[in-house]
Amino acid sequence: MPLSSTTATLNLGFLTILHEPAGYLGGYLVTNGWGRPLEFRVSTVVQPNRVQQILYGGTLQPFICADLIGKTLVAKAGIPVQCILTDRESVLDLRQRVDVPVVWIAGSDDSASAGRNCVRPASRNQAAVVVHPRFPDDVRAVHDLLDGLEGCLDLAEPFLRIREAIAEARKMGVTNRG
Repeated sequence: MPLSSTTATLNLGFLTILHEPAGYLGGYLVTNGWGRPLEFRVSTVVQPNRVQQILYGGTLQPFICADLIGKTLVAKAGIPVQCILTDRESVLDLRQRVDVPVVWIAGSDDSASAGRNCVRPASRNQAAVVVHPRFPDDVRAVHDLLDGLEGCLDLAEPFLRIREAIAEARKMGVTNRG
């Protein structure tokens, strides 16, 4: 199936956050519509202190993942994207800070993927696709985008590449720099 001209110029952002004992660390990969890398960024580690944990309570993880790490990585990227995909629900709040849809590729067993903000429910061979509940218009836009990508790109695969690239960056000492 040939790609349309809109798909050929489509850039996607893949954002994941790792939560480890040392703190939270993010990776952001920009690809074209075929999944070829165009840009890659890694954040420094963010470790909330006890006072922040108390004051932020249940909003701490979305604040760190979306506002601190996600927003910073996206803002520093030099290549604009038409959609940001994540495998972490706590990154969905990034949608309130950017002008493009933010899509959560949820697990097949995730009950949070049901509802009006679900673009595509989980099936045996595909994860559920969910947008931020405050942006219901994103459902149609993301649905159209996914239709254009059908068969071109496995939406879960770039997250594996990000994790492997972060591991390599750590070996090189990149994530230890301020």
